[in-house]
Amino acid sequence: MAAQKWEKIAAAKQAALSELIPPEYRIPKQLVPPDSQLDVTQWPKESGWFTQKELEITSSTSSVILEKIAERTWTAEEVTRAFCKRAAAAHQLTNCLSEILFDEAIETARALDDHLRKSGKTVGPLHGLPISLKDNFNIIGKDSTVGFASLVNDPAKYNSTLVELLEKAGSIRYCKTNVPTAMMIAESVNNVFGRTVNPLNRKLTSGGSSGGESALIVFGGSPLGVGTDIGGSLRIPAACTGIFALRPSFGRFPTQRCRSGLAGQEAVMSVNGPMAKTLEDMVLFSKTVVDSQPWLQDPKCLPIPWRSVELPKKLKVAVLWNDGMVIPTPPVTRALKETVEKLKDAGHEVVQWDPTLHPQAVDILGRMFVADGGKAVRALLAPTDEPFRPEMQKYEKATELGVHAMWQLHLERSELQRKYLNQWLSHDGLDAILAPTTPYASIENGRFKHVGYTGVFNIVDYSAVSFPCGVIADKEKDRYGPDYTPLSDTCKEVRSEYQPDLVHGMPISLQLVAKRLEEEKVLGMTETVLQAIEPTKFSPFKVNLLARIKSRL
Repeated sequence: MAAQKWEKIAAAKQAALSELIPPEYRIPKQLVPPDSQLDVTQWPKESGWFTQKELEITSSTSSVILEKIAERTWTAEEVTRAFCKRAAAAHQLTNCLSEILFDEAIETARALDDHLRKSGKTVGPLHGLPISLKDNFNIIGKDSTVGFASLVNDPAKYNSTLVELLEKAGSIRYCKTNVPTAMMIAESVNNVFGRTVNPLNRKLTSGGSSGGESALIVFGGSPLGVGTDIGGSLRIPAACTGIFALRPSFGRFPTQRCRSGLAGQEAVMSVNGPMAKTLEDMVLFSKTVVDSQPWLQDPKCLPIPWRSVELPKKLKVAVLWNDGMVIPTPPVTRALKETVEKLKDAGHEVVQWDPTLHPQAVDILGRMFVADGGKAVRALLAPTDEPFRPEMQKYEKATELGVHAMWQLHLERSELQRKYLNQWLSHDGLDAILAPTTPYASIENGRFKHVGYTGVFNIVDYSAVSFPCGVIADKEKDRYGPDYTPLSDTCKEVRSEYQPDLVHGMPISLQLVAKRLEEEKVLGMTETVLQAIEPTKFSPFKVNLLARIKSRL
């Protein structure tokens, strides 16, 4: 039987992507790790394929890279080449890329080096920093398929606003990363590129929808990436791989001119945000974007400059033990307990958060996603006879609401937002909510079930950081106790699919949530929480590195 139209398109796209990897960046056959090697994050160091300088560069944070380029210790070109090579390796081992721009990136890096050499000045605060981008960010002449065969060979005619902003700041775009179909699945799998796996354990998911980004970053193929979040798409993949992610409130960062699988859906807004291995890099990205005054380019951006926030010495934090729908798996529960105890030991006040409103919020979110009866997704599948993936069945079976019913849903959402704010204010002086990011450390590919812990904060549009809390899953410690009582059928499924041996050794993440438009505060509070967790490791930022770099401009 001849391959269906979409299958031919997908095969050709995958082949074309592979061809863009230069021969010198293709892993020699004798060095390719076997499929049985689940953790490939140490492979670059152990393989002998990377030089010591390449390893040093690709193991450095964004802040260190920028400093070394500005001091001319490293050139932008050698930094870019090192990350292109490591990104190519990441793709070959995890299937994390969707577009490769290595040649253009090296050309840009050379121009930046030439500028610095002639003028003695950097072009901006991100001068020479390679930044990876989620697939939906438009780049002129490149596809943004968001997982649909019908969008292959449909190159963008304009750049996303954020892409141009980052370029003006001096960054280098060198690759785009894989997403799920329509960016509406909590794992990164689609019919065009297939599945991205977790470099820490290739039997586990890297999350979604920014799972290509999380896989690339934790492998060391990117110092800083940009993803999006409409129901947890930044925080879930960050949690699955143990890195940081910031979900800002809508209006702080530009979202203009990006591609969407649900174009025109604005009942709950998608936002862009950074992903990286350090909190300092989260601050660097966020301040750089806001300092560029994006409200002068994107009319939906709010004219709020980057603010200095003085935090109370002792935070008041509400802990969400479960969301009333799914009890976290044992590693996450233990991580939450240990973090709460360390916060108390550090003198912070901890109260309980009642999840009464969470099931309704998640229900509203789900109804908003399929309010068009799946028409947006179906319209993108139909031209190539592409089928609905199993993960997208709710879109295939959805019934269109109609305008009046949608308006009623908006009213329900607004009333829930009011109630949630009132609940927050009822805890006098509350600074943040501490919660699981997901019920999982990670989960076997294809089995991610519940986005309730993240999705509620999309409905209320609160600022949130997902962060690794220092706890590692342990198959001996992390078992369900005899007092376990399921909260729902989904909760039962999560319990039945929990495999302590499989997630053993995985990092655990939690999320810290502030009120709407409190990005500066939630980043600062995350630092405070990290200090409580491990005071010797997470010392306060005494000098802002970004300010030091800017002082050279």
